[in-house]
Amino acid sequence: MKPIALASDHAGFQAKEAVKAVLRELGIPFRDYGTHSEDSCDYPDFAAQAARAVSEGESERAILACGSGTGMAMVANKFPGVRAAACHDEWCARMSRMHNDANVLALGGRVLGAEAVQQMVRLWLDTPFEGGRHSRRVAKIADLERCHEAKP
Repeated sequence: MKPIALASDHAGFQAKEAVKAVLRELGIPFRDYGTHSEDSCDYPDFAAQAARAVSEGESERAILACGSGTGMAMVANKFPGVRAAACHDEWCARMSRMHNDANVLALGGRVLGAEAVQQMVRLWLDTPFEGGRHSRRVAKIADLERCHEAKP
């Protein structure tokens, strides 16, 4: 099993620590790309490392956290093959897997408490992609990536 890539900024640090507790409990390996404290830092520096790990195949999935989850998702989605979803509730986390085959979950450390983070992570990890008509839609995302890569 490839390790799950983890990253946060200072605002998501505690959420990332809550994620690590769940992964340890479940025996799932992870690699923490930082940050490693609540000292102010720039989320793109850490999101890029974790997203690159997914894009390059070192990890199949990543879980990111910042204040809202939005910034981390925006950075992650710049990498080919990454489908990052910023989720603030269980329904969104479930749908991101079932319908979008999200391979990156972005969480808001200033939006969610530790218990909610842990529940969403468990749900996200356990929810399979439905495939079917959703496969066609996910393939269209990949097509868009290839189209934009080909342009100078």
